[in-house]
Amino acid sequence: MHLVATLVSHPERPALSDALLRRVAQVLPGAGEPHMLNPGVAADVPFRAPPASGDAPYDATAQAERVRTALDGEPVDVIVQPAATRRKRLFLADMDSTMIGQECIDELADFVGLKDKVSAITERAMRGELAFEPALRERVGLLAGLDVAVVDRIIAERITLTPGGSALVRTIRRDGGYAALVSGGFTLFTGPISATIGFDEHRSNVLIAEEGKLVGRVQEPILGKEAKLATLVELRNRFGLAHLDTLAVGDGANDLAMLNEAGLGVAFRAKPAVAAAAHARVEHADLTALLYAQGYRREEFAD
Repeated sequence: MHLVATLVSHPERPALSDALLRRVAQVLPGAGEPHMLNPGVAADVPFRAPPASGDAPYDATAQAERVRTALDGEPVDVIVQPAATRRKRLFLADMDSTMIGQECIDELADFVGLKDKVSAITERAMRGELAFEPALRERVGLLAGLDVAVVDRIIAERITLTPGGSALVRTIRRDGGYAALVSGGFTLFTGPISATIGFDEHRSNVLIAEEGKLVGRVQEPILGKEAKLATLVELRNRFGLAHLDTLAVGDGANDLAMLNEAGLGVAFRAKPAVAAAAHARVEHADLTALLYAQGYRREEFAD
């Protein structure tokens, strides 16, 4: 099997050198010449899978760990996958702390003076220490009476898009792919944010409001882990795609089922349990790492 290890550093902090790439090539079986995708920032190292042991499938994670060991602490992410199926046609993304830098419910809670309390619940839910649905109901209940108009202010003043996200989505769509923003957050945010980034569609939860104020309830059923997984399967079937044609990214425990079902599931600056369980993880680079992982060169990115 022909495989590729893609190495990516942050574009503002290039960390790839010829010497580092040679060191990586030495630990990969049958490694070929490294191929630069963006000098100093991203490169591919092609190699061949080692002989299989019995019926055991090839373990990309083990090879990625070999590369990380060879990197000796350099701030470089590693994604290992079959070379022939790396270009994806369906992309699903989480929103909070993935496509944007914030947790929207925590920002809403700040307007009722409860950000610390709500943030603590959010953190535990994203780590998988609390079931997502009841944790969401509890947090939403604390928002009762909040004016819906604060959402526009939060988006304008507090929300920051994760670097590389727009280029990622627009490049996939330009080349015939489909992109969906699938969030355990709220339509009040996913609507404008998905439009700004360039997604084809968005799915998330509906906050119930009356006379312009939140009532402290979320519309049922809640979009959580199982709904994210179901969305991936539904869209994959709708477009007649194979398992390996799909890409997903997220950071929390409610993303794991979706990440594991995707052809390539990437944990982006994720909670430890999520990073350990996903196919690949990105800890240093921005979201353009998911384009380099598909073999795109920097000059091929959509504007």
